[in-house]
Amino acid sequence: MNQFFQKAISLPSYPQGYHLITEKVLSAIPEIREIQIGFLQIFIQHTSAALTINENADPTVRKDFQTFVNELIPESYPRFIHTYEGPDDMPAHIKASFFDSSLQIPITGGKLNLGIWQGIYLCEFRRNASSRNLILTAFGTPRSDKSTIHKIV
Repeated sequence: MNQFFQKAISLPSYPQGYHLITEKVLSAIPEIREIQIGFLQIFIQHTSAALTINENADPTVRKDFQTFVNELIPESYPRFIHTYEGPDDMPAHIKASFFDSSLQIPITGGKLNLGIWQGIYLCEFRRNASSRNLILTAFGTPRSDKSTIHKIV
C-alpha cells in the first residue's frame, strides 16, 4: 500500500536569479525517509517563477543561466503589452513557461535519487519578488514494505 505525504511551504524572498533550494525542500518533508520506492513532486504556485534541476556545485552555472535567459527574453522587448506590473513581469511569465511549474524526482531507499551534481533550483524571474509557495507531495511504498529495488543496467 502506498503512502502519501503533502506539505505546503513558503520560501523566503529571493533576488532575481537561480537559487539552490534542495536542502530547504528536504528539510520541509523529512517523511521522504519513510518511502522505499516513490516520487517527490514539487509544485510552485506562481506564474513568474519556476523550478528546474541542474548543476549543484558551481555557482557560475546559475549565473550563466541568468545571463542567457535574460538575453533570450529581454525586459526591453518593445511589443509586450502586459506591462502594468513593471518591465520584468511579462518576461517573468514567459521565462516561467520555458522552465516548469513542477518537478517529479524519484525516491529510492528513503532518499531523493538525484544525480551527484544535481540540485533543485528556484528560478526567480522578478526583481522584487515576494515569498514563493511550494506544494511538496511525496508518495510511494513504505520502507517497511518488502518492495525490491531493481537496478537495470
